[in-house]
Amino acid sequence: MKLSPLDTERWKVPTAKVPHVSAAEVPALLAQCRAQGVRFLIARCPTSELATAQALEREGFELMDTLVYFSRRLDAEPPEASIAVRAAAPGEHGAVKDVASRAFAGYFGHYHADPRLERGACDAVYVDWAERSCQSREVADEVLVGTVDGTIAAFATLRLNDAEEGEGVLFGVSPEAQGRGVYRALMLGAMRWFKARSRARMVVSTQINNIAVQKVWSRLGFEPSQSWYTFHKWF
Repeated sequence: MKLSPLDTERWKVPTAKVPHVSAAEVPALLAQCRAQGVRFLIARCPTSELATAQALEREGFELMDTLVYFSRRLDAEPPEASIAVRAAAPGEHGAVKDVASRAFAGYFGHYHADPRLERGACDAVYVDWAERSCQSREVADEVLVGTVDGTIAAFATLRLNDAEEGEGVLFGVSPEAQGRGVYRALMLGAMRWFKARSRARMVVSTQINNIAVQKVWSRLGFEPSQSWYTFHKWF
């Protein structure tokens, strides 16, 4: 378990996260949270570990979302896209932030699923994430932008997980550019970026009910690889 200063500031209560908890660890996790004064805990477990999900539910955790991961090997050179995709230039974080504010208005992630959290602040999570990705290599290794008629209409944040794997982390397409192949172009751009850095595979994830992007992934040769539950616990 790690305390989350960013979430603590955002939600105004001491907040912590645990990326992978097992059933056997639940009692000690709860004791640690109470000892450290945690009021809000975000915990994840693989969907294959049903005993863990049941243990969390018995302790008052509530299911907020299910994440699905897809992966694809990058053996062949990905095709070129018909829409221009490039690295974000210094000073373009404002344009990326603007796209994020419109792309994620009302987006339903695990924060939005929690009725205790204010809706506007939930939207702001993604806007802040996109902006910080442009400003710090601790958040993202690269930010790509897609342009339509010379204007930034979409972005993708990328992370180098290890020597073998790259991850497409956060993607946003402005409402007026949706349905024009911009998201597919970002995916192709991300695949080329990772391959140029000798990564053997790319992974992406989304909420299980986000069917539209999963269709794009499937058409590009990505396959399901794993899935995770996200739980919230309020003390």
